[in-house]
Amino acid sequence: MSNIHPSAVIEDGAQIDPSALVGPFCVVGPDVVLHAGVVLKSHVVITGQTEVGEGTEIFSFAVIGEIPQDLKFKGEASRLVIGKRNRIREHVTMNCGTEGGGGLTKVGDDGLFMAGCHIAHDAIIGDRVIVVNSAAVAGHCVLEDDVIIGGLSGIHQFVRIGQGAIVGAVTMVTNDVIPYGLVQAPRGDLDGLNLVGLKRRGVARSDITALRAAFQMLAQGEGTFHDRARRLGEETESDYVRQIVDFVAADSSRNFLTPK
Repeated sequence: MSNIHPSAVIEDGAQIDPSALVGPFCVVGPDVVLHAGVVLKSHVVITGQTEVGEGTEIFSFAVIGEIPQDLKFKGEASRLVIGKRNRIREHVTMNCGTEGGGGLTKVGDDGLFMAGCHIAHDAIIGDRVIVVNSAAVAGHCVLEDDVIIGGLSGIHQFVRIGQGAIVGAVTMVTNDVIPYGLVQAPRGDLDGLNLVGLKRRGVARSDITALRAAFQMLAQGEGTFHDRARRLGEETESDYVRQIVDFVAADSSRNFLTPK
């Protein structure tokens, strides 16, 4: 294993692909699995039942797979599974799951986790997610694909953030966010749609128009928020609007952020 620096501490039982690179002063625990092309820069700690997918790069002083910051945790077996091609920057922390949350924290593929951000126990993170510097995602949260969390933001426990949504910097989010929503302000107002993200992904103009109309109906239509979403589902022909409807209809322990 010539790709492992001699100052690194590799505990017995760790499974490290021969193509993985382990830099100086890293610590790799006995239940860790590092797949092909994984890079640990230096001073990285990976412990617990943690699996790191192909091509993921982890920078200095990240601590990955430690026990949850949850007083209910009693040492039960739990896991952290990280997907492929993620970039996990300096001082990032990601914790394993808890028995009460299903025992699994999961991170998808192609994410960017900037310096100092935190992914807590039992969080489920989709593909192509960006969590900016010093943001914190609390336990049991779900971030669907293509979500962006701005710097210094906090996502409350059990919150779901739908695909393609964006949360502005220095924002506290305590309720679920619809797919493609734009959330900003200190207490997390739902101010509109992530139009920039939709356009960058090449979403058809007709679908963007349908999403805008759907947002207006959710903001100003008659009845409760769920009533408006149900009517949208009966009227829409857009798969993107249908995604919002299905998201609202799903079980959740949190209320929704509603349009201003």
